[in-house]
Amino acid sequence: MNDESSLVHRLRDNRRGIYWILLTTGLFSSLDATAKYLAQDYPVPQVLWARFSFHLLFVGAILGTRLSVSLRSQRLGLQFIRSVLMLLTTGMFFLAVSALPLADVVAIMFVGPLFMTALSVPLLGDYVGPRRWAAVGFGFLGALVIVRPGSGLVHGLAVLPVLAAFSHALYTITTRQLANHDLPMTTLFYTAALGAVVTTAIVPFFWITPDLSGWLLMALLGFFGAAGHLALIKALSYASPVVVAPLTYASLIWSIGFGFVLFGDLPDMTTLLGAALIAASGLYVFHRERVRGAR
Repeated sequence: MNDESSLVHRLRDNRRGIYWILLTTGLFSSLDATAKYLAQDYPVPQVLWARFSFHLLFVGAILGTRLSVSLRSQRLGLQFIRSVLMLLTTGMFFLAVSALPLADVVAIMFVGPLFMTALSVPLLGDYVGPRRWAAVGFGFLGALVIVRPGSGLVHGLAVLPVLAAFSHALYTITTRQLANHDLPMTTLFYTAALGAVVTTAIVPFFWITPDLSGWLLMALLGFFGAAGHLALIKALSYASPVVVAPLTYASLIWSIGFGFVLFGDLPDMTTLLGAALIAASGLYVFHRERVRGAR
Protein backbone atom coordinates (compact mmCIF):
# COMPACT_ATOMS: atom_id res chain seq x y z
CA MET A 1 0.00 0.00 0.00
CA ASN A 2 2.85 2.32 0.80
CA ASP A 3 4.44 1.58 -2.58
CA GLU A 4 1.15 2.33 -4.33
CA SER A 5 0.75 5.58 -2.41
CA SER A 6 4.34 6.57 -3.25
CA LEU A 7 3.73 5.86 -6.94
CA VAL A 8 0.55 7.96 -6.99
CA HIS A 9 2.38 10.81 -5.25
CA ARG A 10 5.27 10.65 -7.74
CA LEU A 11 2.92 10.62 -10.74
CA ARG A 12 1.05 13.62 -9.31
CA ASP A 13 4.33 15.50 -8.83
CA ASN A 14 5.46 14.62 -12.36
CA ARG A 15 2.18 15.97 -13.73
CA ARG A 16 2.65 19.20 -11.80
CA GLY A 17 6.23 19.44 -13.06
CA ILE A 18 4.97 19.05 -16.65
CA TYR A 19 2.43 21.87 -16.17
CA TRP A 20 5.12 24.13 -14.75
CA ILE A 21 7.64 23.40 -17.52
CA LEU A 22 5.01 24.14 -20.19
CA LEU A 23 4.38 27.47 -18.45
CA THR A 24 8.16 28.01 -18.38
CA THR A 25 8.48 27.53 -22.15
CA GLY A 26 5.59 29.96 -22.68
CA LEU A 27 7.16 32.62 -20.46
CA PHE A 28 10.63 32.34 -22.04
CA SER A 29 9.14 32.34 -25.55
CA SER A 30 7.18 35.47 -24.60
CA LEU A 31 10.44 37.03 -23.43
CA ASP A 32 12.11 36.18 -26.75
CA ALA A 33 9.22 37.61 -28.79
CA THR A 34 9.10 40.79 -26.69
CA ALA A 35 12.87 41.26 -27.10
CA LYS A 36 12.59 40.90 -30.88
CA TYR A 37 9.67 43.35 -30.95
CA LEU A 38 11.58 45.93 -28.90
CA ALA A 39 14.72 45.49 -31.02
CA GLN A 40 12.82 46.95 -33.97
CA ASP A 41 12.79 50.36 -32.25
CA TYR A 42 15.57 50.26 -29.64
CA PRO A 43 19.25 49.22 -29.71
CA VAL A 44 20.01 45.68 -28.54
CA PRO A 45 22.14 46.92 -25.57
CA GLN A 46 19.12 48.89 -24.30
CA VAL A 47 16.83 45.85 -24.68
CA LEU A 48 19.45 43.80 -22.82
CA TRP A 49 19.53 46.42 -20.05
CA ALA A 50 15.74 46.27 -19.69
CA ARG A 51 15.77 42.49 -19.51
CA PHE A 52 18.22 42.37 -16.58
CA SER A 53 17.29 45.58 -14.75
CA PHE A 54 13.56 44.92 -14.54
CA HIS A 55 14.32 41.26 -13.78
CA LEU A 56 16.38 42.49 -10.82
CA LEU A 57 13.55 44.75 -9.64
CA PHE A 58 11.05 41.90 -9.71
CA VAL A 59 13.40 39.52 -7.89
CA GLY A 60 14.13 42.21 -5.28
CA ALA A 61 10.39 42.72 -4.76
CA ILE A 62 9.87 38.97 -4.34
CA LEU A 63 12.72 38.60 -1.85
CA GLY A 64 11.86 41.70 0.18
CA THR A 65 13.36 41.39 3.66
CA ARG A 66 15.09 38.14 2.64
CA LEU A 67 17.33 39.99 0.19
CA SER A 68 20.29 40.16 2.61
CA VAL A 69 20.11 36.38 3.10
CA SER A 70 20.11 35.81 -0.67
CA LEU A 71 23.33 37.81 -1.02
CA ARG A 72 25.23 35.14 0.88
CA SER A 73 26.94 32.75 -1.50
CA GLN A 74 29.30 29.90 -0.72
CA ARG A 75 30.68 29.98 -4.28
CA LEU A 76 30.78 33.66 -5.20
CA GLY A 77 33.37 33.12 -7.95
CA LEU A 78 31.24 30.49 -9.63
CA GLN A 79 28.21 32.75 -9.31
CA PHE A 80 30.16 35.45 -11.16
CA ILE A 81 31.16 33.04 -13.95
CA ARG A 82 27.58 31.80 -14.29
CA SER A 83 26.22 35.36 -14.46
CA VAL A 84 28.75 36.31 -17.15
CA LEU A 85 27.72 33.26 -19.19
CA MET A 86 24.05 34.23 -18.86
CA LEU A 87 24.82 37.78 -20.00
CA LEU A 88 26.77 36.51 -23.03
CA THR A 89 24.05 34.01 -23.92
CA THR A 90 21.27 36.60 -23.71
CA GLY A 91 23.28 39.23 -25.59
CA MET A 92 24.06 36.91 -28.50
CA PHE A 93 20.49 35.63 -28.58
CA PHE A 94 18.94 39.11 -28.63
CA LEU A 95 21.34 40.24 -31.37
CA ALA A 96 20.42 37.17 -33.43
CA VAL A 97 16.62 37.59 -33.08
CA SER A 98 16.91 41.27 -33.99
CA ALA A 99 17.91 40.19 -37.50
CA LEU A 100 16.67 36.60 -37.93
CA PRO A 101 13.26 34.88 -37.69
CA LEU A 102 12.46 33.94 -34.09
CA ALA A 103 11.70 30.26 -34.80
CA ASP A 104 15.01 29.82 -36.68
CA VAL A 105 17.04 31.15 -33.76
CA VAL A 106 15.14 29.07 -31.21
CA ALA A 107 15.57 25.95 -33.35
CA ILE A 108 19.35 26.44 -33.54
CA MET A 109 19.45 27.02 -29.76
CA PHE A 110 18.14 23.47 -29.32
CA VAL A 111 21.71 22.21 -29.75
CA GLY A 112 22.33 23.53 -26.22
CA PRO A 113 21.43 20.25 -24.45
CA LEU A 114 23.70 18.41 -26.88
CA PHE A 115 26.58 20.76 -26.07
CA MET A 116 25.79 20.11 -22.41
CA THR A 117 26.05 16.36 -22.95
CA ALA A 118 29.45 16.76 -24.62
CA LEU A 119 30.77 19.21 -21.99
CA SER A 120 29.59 17.08 -19.07
CA VAL A 121 32.46 14.67 -19.77
CA PRO A 122 35.41 17.03 -19.09
CA LEU A 123 33.60 19.35 -16.65
CA LEU A 124 31.44 16.97 -14.59
CA GLY A 125 33.19 13.65 -15.13
CA ASP A 126 30.06 12.07 -16.62
CA TYR A 127 30.21 9.06 -18.91
CA VAL A 128 28.81 9.47 -22.41
CA GLY A 129 28.50 6.27 -24.42
CA PRO A 130 28.76 5.84 -28.19
CA ARG A 131 24.98 6.04 -28.68
CA ARG A 132 24.74 9.44 -27.02
CA TRP A 133 27.82 10.68 -28.90
CA ALA A 134 26.08 9.62 -32.13
CA ALA A 135 22.97 11.56 -31.03
CA VAL A 136 25.10 14.65 -30.35
CA GLY A 137 26.60 14.43 -33.85
CA PHE A 138 23.12 13.96 -35.31
CA GLY A 139 21.93 17.10 -33.51
CA PHE A 140 24.85 19.17 -34.79
CA LEU A 141 23.97 17.99 -38.30
CA GLY A 142 20.48 19.39 -37.72
CA ALA A 143 21.99 22.74 -36.72
CA LEU A 144 24.05 22.78 -39.94
CA VAL A 145 20.89 22.10 -41.95
CA ILE A 146 19.30 25.23 -40.47
CA VAL A 147 22.40 27.45 -40.69
CA ARG A 148 23.29 26.18 -44.20
CA PRO A 149 26.90 27.44 -44.14
CA GLY A 150 28.21 28.57 -47.50
CA SER A 151 24.77 28.69 -49.11
CA GLY A 152 24.71 32.48 -49.17
CA LEU A 153 21.04 32.34 -48.18
CA VAL A 154 21.40 32.90 -44.45
CA HIS A 155 22.43 36.01 -42.54
CA GLY A 156 25.94 35.93 -41.07
CA LEU A 157 24.45 36.33 -37.60
CA ALA A 158 23.18 32.73 -37.82
CA VAL A 159 26.38 31.64 -36.07
CA LEU A 160 25.35 33.60 -32.96
CA PRO A 161 22.64 31.14 -31.82
CA VAL A 162 25.20 28.33 -32.02
CA LEU A 163 27.61 30.30 -29.84
CA ALA A 164 24.75 31.23 -27.52
CA ALA A 165 23.79 27.55 -27.21
CA PHE A 166 27.38 26.69 -26.27
CA SER A 167 27.48 29.49 -23.71
CA HIS A 168 24.11 28.40 -22.32
CA ALA A 169 25.37 24.82 -21.95
CA LEU A 170 28.25 26.10 -19.80
CA TYR A 171 25.75 28.24 -17.88
CA THR A 172 23.58 25.18 -17.20
CA ILE A 173 26.55 23.14 -15.99
CA THR A 174 27.60 25.89 -13.56
CA THR A 175 23.98 26.04 -12.36
CA ARG A 176 24.16 22.33 -11.62
CA GLN A 177 27.45 22.82 -9.76
CA LEU A 178 25.94 25.64 -7.67
CA ALA A 179 22.86 23.63 -6.72
CA ASN A 180 24.70 21.92 -3.85
CA HIS A 181 26.07 25.18 -2.43
CA ASP A 182 23.59 28.07 -2.84
CA LEU A 183 19.84 28.55 -2.60
CA PRO A 184 17.96 28.85 -5.93
CA MET A 185 16.89 32.42 -5.12
CA THR A 186 20.52 33.36 -4.42
CA THR A 187 21.50 32.12 -7.87
CA LEU A 188 18.52 33.89 -9.44
CA PHE A 189 19.50 37.18 -7.76
CA TYR A 190 23.12 37.10 -8.92
CA THR A 191 22.05 36.23 -12.47
CA ALA A 192 20.04 39.45 -12.66
CA ALA A 193 22.41 41.63 -10.61
CA LEU A 194 25.55 41.26 -12.72
CA GLY A 195 23.65 41.70 -15.98
CA ALA A 196 21.97 44.83 -14.62
CA VAL A 197 25.27 46.36 -13.47
CA VAL A 198 27.14 45.69 -16.74
CA THR A 199 24.32 46.84 -19.04
CA THR A 200 23.68 49.97 -16.93
CA ALA A 201 27.31 50.94 -17.53
CA ILE A 202 27.05 50.66 -21.32
CA VAL A 203 23.42 51.61 -22.05
CA PRO A 204 24.00 55.44 -21.91
CA PHE A 205 26.00 55.14 -25.16
CA PHE A 206 22.97 53.63 -26.95
CA TRP A 207 20.03 55.17 -25.08
CA ILE A 208 16.80 56.08 -26.87
CA THR A 209 14.16 57.44 -24.50
CA PRO A 210 11.20 55.03 -24.60
CA ASP A 211 7.60 56.12 -24.87
CA LEU A 212 4.97 54.71 -22.49
CA SER A 213 4.43 51.53 -24.49
CA GLY A 214 8.21 51.06 -24.69
CA TRP A 215 8.56 51.28 -20.90
CA LEU A 216 5.69 48.85 -20.43
CA LEU A 217 7.22 46.34 -22.84
CA MET A 218 10.61 46.67 -21.16
CA ALA A 219 9.03 46.03 -17.76
CA LEU A 220 7.20 43.07 -19.29
CA LEU A 221 10.54 41.76 -20.57
CA GLY A 222 11.93 41.69 -17.03
CA PHE A 223 8.75 40.10 -15.70
CA PHE A 224 8.91 37.29 -18.26
CA GLY A 225 12.56 36.66 -17.35
CA ALA A 226 11.97 36.54 -13.58
CA ALA A 227 8.72 34.55 -13.85
CA GLY A 228 10.28 32.11 -16.33
CA HIS A 229 13.17 31.31 -14.00
CA LEU A 230 10.82 30.94 -11.02
CA ALA A 231 8.56 28.60 -13.03
CA LEU A 232 11.59 26.54 -14.03
CA ILE A 233 12.67 26.23 -10.38
CA LYS A 234 9.11 25.16 -9.51
CA ALA A 235 9.04 22.56 -12.31
CA LEU A 236 12.32 21.01 -11.16
CA SER A 237 11.09 20.96 -7.55
CA TYR A 238 8.28 18.61 -8.60
CA ALA A 239 9.87 16.48 -11.33
CA SER A 240 13.35 15.43 -12.41
CA PRO A 241 15.04 16.94 -15.48
CA VAL A 242 14.56 13.60 -17.28
CA VAL A 243 10.79 14.12 -17.06
CA VAL A 244 10.55 17.82 -17.94
CA ALA A 245 13.53 18.45 -20.23
CA PRO A 246 12.02 16.90 -23.40
CA LEU A 247 9.04 19.25 -23.06
CA THR A 248 11.28 22.30 -23.52
CA TYR A 249 10.99 21.59 -27.25
CA ALA A 250 7.48 23.02 -26.94
CA SER A 251 9.19 26.43 -27.11
CA LEU A 252 9.53 25.94 -30.89
CA ILE A 253 5.73 25.81 -31.17
CA TRP A 254 5.43 29.00 -29.11
CA SER A 255 8.12 30.68 -31.25
CA ILE A 256 6.50 29.73 -34.54
CA GLY A 257 3.19 31.15 -33.27
CA PHE A 258 4.74 34.41 -32.00
CA GLY A 259 6.83 34.75 -35.16
CA PHE A 260 3.79 34.44 -37.42
CA VAL A 261 1.41 36.64 -35.38
CA LEU A 262 3.85 39.45 -34.54
CA PHE A 263 6.31 39.44 -37.45
CA GLY A 264 4.68 37.46 -40.27
CA ASP A 265 7.51 34.88 -40.24
CA LEU A 266 7.06 31.18 -40.88
CA PRO A 267 10.02 28.74 -40.92
CA ASP A 268 10.73 27.05 -44.24
CA MET A 269 10.85 23.27 -44.67
CA THR A 270 14.65 23.21 -44.35
CA THR A 271 14.48 24.90 -40.95
CA LEU A 272 11.74 22.53 -39.80
CA LEU A 273 13.81 19.55 -40.98
CA GLY A 274 16.85 20.78 -39.06
CA ALA A 275 14.72 21.42 -35.97
CA ALA A 276 13.28 17.90 -36.22
CA LEU A 277 16.79 16.41 -36.40
CA ILE A 278 17.91 18.40 -33.34
CA ALA A 279 14.76 17.55 -31.39
CA ALA A 280 15.03 13.84 -32.24
CA SER A 281 18.68 13.70 -31.14
CA GLY A 282 17.90 15.61 -27.95
CA LEU A 283 14.97 13.36 -27.09
CA TYR A 284 17.16 10.31 -27.65
CA VAL A 285 19.80 11.69 -25.27
CA PHE A 286 17.11 12.18 -22.63
CA HIS A 287 15.84 8.64 -23.31
CA ARG A 288 19.32 7.24 -22.72
CA GLU A 289 19.56 9.21 -19.48
CA ARG A 290 16.30 7.66 -18.32
CA VAL A 291 17.49 4.16 -19.26
CA ARG A 292 20.77 4.65 -17.39
CA GLY A 293 18.87 6.06 -14.38
CA ALA A 294 16.57 3.00 -14.32
CA ARG A 295 19.57 0.70 -14.37
